[in-house]
Amino acid sequence: MDANAAEGPVFIDTNVPIYAAGRPHPLREPARRVIRAIAQAQMDAFTDVEVLQELLYRYTRLGEREKGFQIFDAFTRLMAGRVLPVDVKDLQRSRTLLDRYATLSPRDAIHVAVMQRHRITRIITADRDFDAVPDLVRLDLSAF
Repeated sequence: MDANAAEGPVFIDTNVPIYAAGRPHPLREPARRVIRAIAQAQMDAFTDVEVLQELLYRYTRLGEREKGFQIFDAFTRLMAGRVLPVDVKDLQRSRTLLDRYATLSPRDAIHVAVMQRHRITRIITADRDFDAVPDLVRLDLSAF
């Protein structure tokens, strides 16, 4: 595990459970190390309901509903009590973020808005689009 992850709260992006549960890939083992660190309480990790929605959406669209349900259920259990809600203020803030940072997707902007509301400044992800947000520290998944 990267020592930076133990320094306060960190947000877990959708690609972490996807890579952890996926086929062989250079990011599968780093993602699994993150998942193990969360399970062993070595990391103060949070996610949001939009990440869970993304899991369902992705696997349903791929025609892999059962696999998606399994990943959703396992990640939901892992993150029990650490899944942050999304409210209308987050959506309004995401609109502002989208205007300011053209590389962010709407889903990523929602994550950033939720993180900002909860004063979480670090995210574990392989998604470089988060690098555009100056007050956010992206902990590259490949570093774990």
